[in-house]
Amino acid sequence: MIASTTSASFDSDHRGLCLFYPKVRNPATATTDKAKNSAQQAKGKVKEATGKVTGNDKLQAKGKSDQMKGNLKQAGEKVKDAFKK
Repeated sequence: MIASTTSASFDSDHRGLCLFYPKVRNPATATTDKAKNSAQQAKGKVKEATGKVTGNDKLQAKGKSDQMKGNLKQAGEKVKDAFKK
């Protein structure tokens, strides 16, 4: 059975799954996400510095990895902000 796509139910059922009907985000959620990303970057810097001081290469690499993850997430938030305008 093929579902009808001409009714209003299509809009509400598929909102957020399509570029034409993006999911609306609460501004507080975006701020929270940005804060989490910044915290992840800071945690990565601490891990990297600790790894450097102790000579622990794995901890240093994990710190760099955390920083990169935070940077990528922050870039994603900036892209989302650009499309809001």
